[in-house]
Amino acid sequence: MKYHKNASYYIIMVFLFLSAAICLIPVINTIAISFSDRVSANTGKVYLWPVNFTLGPYRELLNDSQFFRSFGNSIIRVLVGGTINVLLCILMAYPLSKTPRQFRAKSMYMWFVIFLMLFNGGMIPTYVLVSRLGLIDSLWALVLPGAVPIFSVIVLMNFFKGIPPSLEESALIDGAGPWRIMVQIFVPLAKPSIAVVTLWSIVGHWNDFFAGLVYMNDRTKWPLQTYIQSLSANIDYGNIRNMTIEEIRRQWELSSITFDSAKVVVAMVPVLLVYPFLQRYFVKGIVMGAVKG
Repeated sequence: MKYHKNASYYIIMVFLFLSAAICLIPVINTIAISFSDRVSANTGKVYLWPVNFTLGPYRELLNDSQFFRSFGNSIIRVLVGGTINVLLCILMAYPLSKTPRQFRAKSMYMWFVIFLMLFNGGMIPTYVLVSRLGLIDSLWALVLPGAVPIFSVIVLMNFFKGIPPSLEESALIDGAGPWRIMVQIFVPLAKPSIAVVTLWSIVGHWNDFFAGLVYMNDRTKWPLQTYIQSLSANIDYGNIRNMTIEEIRRQWELSSITFDSAKVVVAMVPVLLVYPFLQRYFVKGIVMGAVKG
């Protein structure tokens, strides 16, 4: 019996290792390409290690002052948008977690929430609304259209449902009101689900480039993802006579493959820095927020 248990353990570990390798190999390959020269990347010689190591793509990204301006725009967007998302999710999920006897309009709001999960206004009506509100070229155009992520509300609502009613009843007996109960009891107990919702919000705001492309006419206000999507590594052969030797060398180090790989690496680094701090809540938050009825 002991032999079979040990064999099963090693089989599972090998399976998990192979699964992790399958997920990591494309990431490692992308990083290796971003540090490789133009010829090696274009001829498919790069696998898991850079060939003819170069920092050309990263120099091209970091030498532009617009890169740092857009990076700052994205940081502000994540902080403001993430805060709004989490606060509104909590304020919406808490009353929806109550029974119909406690919240009589619950059924109407739940149908409204489910409808919004399946349908939205569409890109053109949303743009017209944002434009008429005077939000074009402002931070609010990036954060307000998606201020209430419905799926996050449902996950948080189900987590609140799993909190024993006796805790709320005891607080009511002691004279606590709904606001105090929510802030001092429900929110601290819901840290795993709140951490998951926060992570989703951070990743969503950080990775979104399309909103900046649609709502931002001023290039200086672009978020980072919109900025790096606009970059290209094409050599302007018509202007090559006016370029210095150093500029020609820098352009020759780049290709669309290496440059795009550098974009991916730069875009994913901030998320990788945040994820370890929230990862320990991730599984617990999703499972408990998904299975409660």
